[in-house]
This record gives sequence, C-alpha cells and structure tokens, in this order.
Amino acid sequence: MPSVTRVVLAEDEVLLREGLVGLLTRFGFAVDAAVGSAPELLDAVRTHRPDLLVTDIRMPPQHRDDGLRAAVTLRAERPDLAVVVLSQHVQSGYAAALLDSGDGNRVGYLLKDRVADVAEFAATLRRVVAGGTAVDPDVVRHLLRRPRDPLDALSPREREVLGLIAEGHSNAAIAGRLYVTEAAVGKHVGNILAKLGLPPDEDTNRRVLAVLAYLRAAG
Repeated sequence: MPSVTRVVLAEDEVLLREGLVGLLTRFGFAVDAAVGSAPELLDAVRTHRPDLLVTDIRMPPQHRDDGLRAAVTLRAERPDLAVVVLSQHVQSGYAAALLDSGDGNRVGYLLKDRVADVAEFAATLRRVVAGGTAVDPDVVRHLLRRPRDPLDALSPREREVLGLIAEGHSNAAIAGRLYVTEAAVGKHVGNILAKLGLPPDEDTNRRVLAVLAYLRAAG
C-alpha cells in the first residue's frame, strides 16, 4: 500500500463533499478528484486510477443507486480498487452487491449518520485499502432481525462472531469485544467456515466469502 492513499470522492451535496475533502486531507489522504455525479465518478476513477473510491450510493443523474452501480462497474474493471460507499439508509441488498464485486476484498458500506468519529472513519478507510471489509453495525443488526435465515446451522455465538467479522473486526478485536480468548474466536471462525461449506483455499479470503453468505442470506 502506498504511503499516501490517493482518493476519488463522489458526493452530490456540495457542503458534504467539501467537508469530506477537508477531512480526508486532514488525515493524510490525497484527494485526486471530488465530483458530484456518477458519470463524473467513472471518468475521474478511470483518469486518476486512485487507490480508493469513496462514493454516495444515490447520485445524479437518476438519483437512485447510480453511485453504487458505477462503483460495481469500476470494480469489474479494477478488482484491486478499494471502494467505500456511504448511504443514508440501511439497504442490505446494496451491501451484498458491493461485496459481490471484484474479488470481494477492499470494500466498505457505511451509514452517513454514523460517520461521527472522524478518526475512526479515517481508520476504516485505511483498513479497507489494506484489504479489509467494513460493514456498518446497523446494517449487520438489520440482517440479524430478518425472519428468514438460511444460516440456522450457526449457533447464537457463531452468528455474533460472524456479525463482527462483517463489521470488519479482526479475531483479536472480536475477542476483546466478547471477553473471550483469541483462540476461542479462532475456533468459532473455523466452525462458521465449516458450516458454511467454505473449503480451504490459499487464493480465497474465506472470511469475505462468509460475510457474503451472511449478507446474501438477507437478500
């Protein structure tokens, strides 16, 4: 990962866009372009080839999921492009579509209203660029409340661990949150992967596949 992370930012609300540019610059990111529509987003990423795209889901011209669709298109072209999408509301299907793009790594889905701790936000962006995933806890809780759940094979503790994996936490961080040993978390993760039928594969991030299965279960 380069010492300075280069970013393209896409947000149609001018004040929020300028605020995010200031925030990213303050935390050492280099903003190559800040645009206000999906077509501009596509052009900017293809021109500048940044390390990270941060985009709103709803963007002009149609003001629907234009930002997300542009991000998925770009991930098809560049699977190594880190993408973090921002949303006003919980849309689990959007999270699943994003995680299903590219190689499943380097993606994040965050709710705008929860981006209050700017230092944590910057840390999340860096984690995604480094190859991690970050799904907003509100999205995870929304998925857990769904009545239809193909993940019934998982125990309550395993579902809790998988939810924390979906938020982007490491085994050590999960152990701290649940007040258990890291070895215990590792055992839970192993059980989750086995129950989801994810075979060992050095070329595949099985944790990402587990998160995908988790999100698809609510889709």
